Amino acid sequence: MEDMVYDAGRRLWTTKGDELETAKKDFIEALKLLEAELGEKPYFGGENFGFVDVALVTYSSWFYAYETCGNFSVEEHCPKLMEWVKRCMEKESVSKSLADPKKVYDFVLFLRKKHGLE
Repeated sequence: MEDMVYDAGRRLWTTKGDELETAKKDFIEALKLLEAELGEKPYFGGENFGFVDVALVTYSSWFYAYETCGNFSVEEHCPKLMEWVKRCMEKESVSKSLADPKKVYDFVLFLRKKHGLE
């Protein structure tokens, strides 16, 4: 699952046209699978924040860049997953550890320009 999210996410900012649309579809599909696994639980392990949450929440720092490059909203497609992200971010250990989404986006723009995608 992690490979699906990573691969589709990377393709969201490294492609254009039809490839970008495919990446967007693949990324949203992967997030929907995660959302289904989360279900009604507050965290992936149930009531407690655990290893899977730690591993997956790191991707949320990239959501702004993915959404902006792909012209879509994660929250629109996966509202329960975004509620989970917000719940995770309430933990100081998470909120102080993750990269600023705007800085991630700036980095993505730098890479896109460097590789002639902008």
